[in-house]
Amino acid sequence: MIELKSPAEIERMRTTGAFVAEVLADLKAKAAVGVNLLDLEHHTRALIRDRGAESCYWNYAPSFGRGPFRNTICLSVNDAVLHGLPHDYPLRDGDVLSMDLAVSIDGWVADAAVTIIVGTPTEADVRLVRATEDALAAAVEAARPGNRLGDVSAAVAAVADDRGYRVNTQFGGHGLGRTMHEEPHVPNRGRPGRGLLLRPGMTLALEPWFTAGSARIVTDPDGWTIRSADGSRTAHSEHTVAVTEDGPVILTRLAE
Repeated sequence: MIELKSPAEIERMRTTGAFVAEVLADLKAKAAVGVNLLDLEHHTRALIRDRGAESCYWNYAPSFGRGPFRNTICLSVNDAVLHGLPHDYPLRDGDVLSMDLAVSIDGWVADAAVTIIVGTPTEADVRLVRATEDALAAAVEAARPGNRLGDVSAAVAAVADDRGYRVNTQFGGHGLGRTMHEEPHVPNRGRPGRGLLLRPGMTLALEPWFTAGSARIVTDPDGWTIRSADGSRTAHSEHTVAVTEDGPVILTRLAE
């Protein structure tokens, strides 16, 4: 069942979203060559604790994972793209790092992800990251009342196709609100004009993720970290978005 949120409830999600954006901005500034992924994880824990928020990942145990996730952020490096398990790894020059964070404040959730290039970027990695960011912007623009879910999914795929990246549909966006994962599932490929009618009050986590090569994925022995099957670089961008009468509103945008 899809729960439509009131304007007041969306504002409460915006409060959570602002915190998520602040944490990700902080981590972007800290993620430098030589910094250990575990340092980023423990810093995130401290920020969440100090804010009185709750991690949506801690103890998360979905069907696709191995046991409860005992960390507060997903950190995925290079060919890893989703659900990266923080581990003892010092970042290296040129690493592509995706950071995915979901928290709850006063019972309302927000979820966002950013991908950065640590140290010296390559043109190919910059293009890949930018493609996910542009696909996210296109998806947000399509998240309007009267459009269909397929319009959002098609907007993501159109950017991927234009830039020459393949799309995997096993994992995509999702509804959220009182919990991290709610209906509907938002695949990163779809047909315009098809699917669920978008209505004011719907709140969606839109999250394009692309690989530079094969669209096939594999899971690490840790049971969580998802990688491109051919070892190609990956990138992931995500915002929490509210569908409103006045159009889409990004709830995880960093305050200016």
